[in-house]
Amino acid sequence: MKVSEILKVKGDILYTVSPDTPMRDAVDTMAERDIGSLVVMEFGELVGMLTFREVMKTLYQNKGSIGTETVRKHMDDHPISITPDTEVNEVRRLMLERHARYVPVMDAKTLLGVISFYDVAKAVLEAQSFENKMLKAYIRDWPAETDE
Repeated sequence: MKVSEILKVKGDILYTVSPDTPMRDAVDTMAERDIGSLVVMEFGELVGMLTFREVMKTLYQNKGSIGTETVRKHMDDHPISITPDTEVNEVRRLMLERHARYVPVMDAKTLLGVISFYDVAKAVLEAQSFENKMLKAYIRDWPAETDE
């Protein structure tokens, strides 16, 4: 299974911010939209990711306050990215290796979407459930042996 298949099911709603967005505004957007990440774009290019991990680090550094800085100071400015042709097993490996819960999907320099660890887990579970049903149906329809 490829990332493009997950994106088809997930849809194409994307939430982005610029690096100069105040952290307070970014956190408000994340809370209002009930999302765990924002893609940080500048001049039409991916420059970072802001996830709840960076928000929590910011709160910790500021002793419970979000502060007055911009997203640029707190974003992950070297996020891993994948392509629509990346196999899901490779995505799982990358996400586990890098402790990434959200990964941008890029086609050259064009942002196509964001895949979350939840999206990957759901896709794998659904694929395994389908395979399981097919195997059970195959076994149920197994031809009886004949004595010849």
